Amino acid sequence: MSADWLFKKEEYIPEKDHQQFLDKSIISILKVLSKIRRRGVYSNKFIYRVNPTLKVFFTLLNIILISISRSYIYVLLIDTCVLGTALTLDNEERRNILTISVVIPLFTLIMLIPSLMGGNIKNSILILIKVIGTIVSVNLLSYTTKWDHVTKALKLLFIPDLFIWVMEITIKYIVLLGEYSVELLYALKLRSVGKNNKKYKSISKIMGNLFLKSKEMGEEMFSAMECRGFTGEYTAPLNSKIRKNDVLYFIINLSFIIIFILTTI
Repeated sequence: MSADWLFKKEEYIPEKDHQQFLDKSIISILKVLSKIRRRGVYSNKFIYRVNPTLKVFFTLLNIILISISRSYIYVLLIDTCVLGTALTLDNEERRNILTISVVIPLFTLIMLIPSLMGGNIKNSILILIKVIGTIVSVNLLSYTTKWDHVTKALKLLFIPDLFIWVMEITIKYIVLLGEYSVELLYALKLRSVGKNNKKYKSISKIMGNLFLKSKEMGEEMFSAMECRGFTGEYTAPLNSKIRKNDVLYFIINLSFIIIFILTTI
């Protein structure tokens, strides 16, 4: 039997195919994962060094006070303070916060157009500046505080353990399943030799694999927690060390509370 075909040069050239869908999906997932991992990067700037419990408490309190306040003075002062604080952050965090503080109020303004055309200008503007203050406050907390510090702060503020547990497990599973989905997309990309018109149909299979993986991880986590005697209770040691940044942050927020009371009376 002739074996001349073994000495022939392979001239197979696969057809070119577009990989934009897979590339965009991978990049999008990696961007989300990088944001979660980088939240609360350590820095020597003022807001980064404030006690997380104080930041969580006063952020929640300020959001409540902003929502019930009817005073332009109070809301504008809060907006000025949080926007000024955002400008002192690192470049990437500052750019992200300012972008969000422009995009979301813009959608709010679009939804308020009927109210503005109806002559309810004063209340519409008040709602708009409230949205700006709330969005920037939440993002300041998110970008300057690590997730595990937020969990500890919630425990010290007597938030139910079930709520803390759900939030913490959700964040961890987003990261783990995100990494697993990236691996699946890379595997699909490597196996798509030549023209593959069925890549979109593979998305349902990837979602199915993610579901099965999450179910498997959930069962493993339950067994691990059961073996370690986890009863659903979180412990958070109290850090009694008070820094200058904590005192200054407390004084600033106490001043805003006093302003709220004076403008409400």
